[in-house]
Amino acid sequence: MLLEPKDFIEKLEFDKIIELLQKQCYGALGVAQIEKIRPFTDLTKIERLLKEVDEYKLSLQNADRFPMAAYEDLSEDLRLLEVDGSVLVEEGLKRINQILRTVEQIFKYFNKERIEIYPNLYNIIRPIPYDNTLSTAIDKVIDEEGNIRPDASPELLRIRRAINAKQRELEKAFKGIIGTYRKNGWLTDNVESFRNGRRVLSVPSEHKRKIRGIIHDESTTGKTAFIEPEQIININNDIFDLETEEKREIYRILKKLSAVLRPYVETFQWYQKLLIRLDMIQAKANLAIQLNARMPRLKDAPHLGIKQGFHPLLYLKNKSLEKETIPFDLTLIGPNRILVLSGPNAGGKSITMKSVGLLQLMLQSGMLIPVDEMSEMGVFKRMFADIGDQQSLEDDLSTYSSRLQNMRILLENATDDSLILIDEFGSGTDPKIGGAIAEAILRELNFKKVFGVITTHYSNLKMFAFKTKGIVNGSMTFNKEELTPTYEMKVGRPGSSYAYEIAQKSGLSKKVLKYAKHRTGKNEKAVDELLVDLQREKKEVEEQLEKMKTREKKLDRLIKNYDQLHRDLEYKRKKLKLEVKESALQQTQRDNREIDRVIRELREEKNIEKAKELAAKARAERQELQDGVSDLTKEIYYKENKKKKKPIQVGDFVKLRTGGASGKVESINKNKVIVMMGIMKMTVKLQDLIHANEPLDVKSTKSIQTNALKTTAKFESKLDIRGLSREEALKIIENFVDKALMTNVNLLRIVHGKGNGILRQTVAQKLKEYSDITNISHPEQQYGGDGVTIVELA
Repeated sequence: MLLEPKDFIEKLEFDKIIELLQKQCYGALGVAQIEKIRPFTDLTKIERLLKEVDEYKLSLQNADRFPMAAYEDLSEDLRLLEVDGSVLVEEGLKRINQILRTVEQIFKYFNKERIEIYPNLYNIIRPIPYDNTLSTAIDKVIDEEGNIRPDASPELLRIRRAINAKQRELEKAFKGIIGTYRKNGWLTDNVESFRNGRRVLSVPSEHKRKIRGIIHDESTTGKTAFIEPEQIININNDIFDLETEEKREIYRILKKLSAVLRPYVETFQWYQKLLIRLDMIQAKANLAIQLNARMPRLKDAPHLGIKQGFHPLLYLKNKSLEKETIPFDLTLIGPNRILVLSGPNAGGKSITMKSVGLLQLMLQSGMLIPVDEMSEMGVFKRMFADIGDQQSLEDDLSTYSSRLQNMRILLENATDDSLILIDEFGSGTDPKIGGAIAEAILRELNFKKVFGVITTHYSNLKMFAFKTKGIVNGSMTFNKEELTPTYEMKVGRPGSSYAYEIAQKSGLSKKVLKYAKHRTGKNEKAVDELLVDLQREKKEVEEQLEKMKTREKKLDRLIKNYDQLHRDLEYKRKKLKLEVKESALQQTQRDNREIDRVIRELREEKNIEKAKELAAKARAERQELQDGVSDLTKEIYYKENKKKKKPIQVGDFVKLRTGGASGKVESINKNKVIVMMGIMKMTVKLQDLIHANEPLDVKSTKSIQTNALKTTAKFESKLDIRGLSREEALKIIENFVDKALMTNVNLLRIVHGKGNGILRQTVAQKLKEYSDITNISHPEQQYGGDGVTIVELA
């Protein structure tokens, strides 16, 4: 990613964010890796990094502690271990075992439930193999303090027992010798000491010839001699020999263990890289909690859509002082790409501009940012800044010359995927000339379709922004009554510098101010007022246009609902008519026996013509009813079926339109289908079948009408799942949405609360399974905010 100038990171104070992250790290390797953090331009990678941090943050908020712990650099240990025949000392083994134990706890952490809650974190460790025998092998040799265990081998255990026995023997003998020589007055007050690794007596020089033994040392004054008594020389020699044996045995054990671990050097490197990566993630997550940071919506294109954004460093500073920080909204809609921000000095223009750049840097570096989660942020591949005093003695450049050089670099390299940040645009030279040059540069930047935030006091730039498509004015508001800045930003209108008001407040005399106002004349103020009025009118028109678009959408939805209701009503009317005709047909069939009886009587009376006439009339009535039922059945069922997108295929579960048990399609031959229902096979016409999961479960004409009407009448479009577990919520949401689809409801409201966000994620996950959902959103804060999910159905 291209960042200009070279001190871009420092200009936006991203280096201070890095320092905050480093304070959160468990290990020096994590600190070093965070030092290298730079923004990415690949949306997929950025999204993955943000999701990892978001999941770790969730674990912290849920008090579901991730098992990260302090770790040390293994680089030198592993370089030594790679050499054949090399031996790792206890400290090196302790460092390796420390990492092995942490990695083991991480693998144990991911049970089935946590894999579902933290899928992106689990994906980090999933491809890495873990061998718990390595830690077991080290544990057999060294303890938690990094010391060799007494029972690391049978031989070592024997040697250490022998050493202990000899030391007890030495202690007993030494006490006896001390008691004897002390009575004789041959010892100093210190009695004993250690010299050359051996236990010796502290003897005044005048008595040293009275004690038989080896003199190991004398004090610097020569008044004290340190003597190993003759009686314990053999015991000390035995201890020395045993300790030499112990060292050889320890070396042999460590050499054997090093040989066992040597083939796993690459595995240890994987584990170390894993901990470094997780260390960075947890550092970002802990900082995110301090900042109350969230993950915004991402777009794979340059875009600025910040809602309730804070400058991270200012937020932390004010938080420590228990002061309020004013958030800002910056959403450039339509063709607008560049914000020209004006307003009074010390009103927050520069801090807002820096906030935009710093938030973008943090986001593209895989950090959650202090914005509302409904914010929409894009990805930029180039970022340019011109902030602060650019004077350079080394390059012999004045402030303005240096700024012009920055502008040249910017114009040569900026493209439509660039974000530019310019503070006090055009300042540093004659206002008229500087303003004209700034306007020309702004014009070129707009042609290049860059995105950016520019602060200025120049009226010509405000006017240019008003007249030019792609550029919009913005202002930092000012309290005229108290003559204090409010630090609130308004997009869509230019701001005044309030220079006279601020000068008056600072104590400048009225005489000075009166002369200044006389020199500027009325035109300057008139331009500002005209701009404000024009911008206000323009904003009003835009708001009216937006309201009309919103009303148009609502009207389209109402028309769609009306059409659906009309179709439903027509459908139910035809079904009611079908029910009446079927009922009449059934009644006709019940009357057949009575008709047959009458015909038999007429035949017996030799009235053949009348019998024929009566029979023909009965057949005609029955045929008419059958035709009516058949026509209505085709119109209701088969015409409806043509709207279904998915045709019946082999393997599908189906059932008869008239209801009954479901079965599985075994084969389809033209219009004939063989369906397996339990142990029985049936051959059915294709048009008489529907999918078993058809939302409207047709069992009979009567049941369709009554059940559909009852479901519609009783269905409640609001669902409250607060307090439920994830599994309970998934089942209830599924039933709720299924019923909504059956009853043709278009708008649903699911209340899940804010809490730790698990239920909100559960709702979002379940709703992704439905293709009939056209939009998912959250209402305004006063109506529940992100504690409520609004679902719009097709």
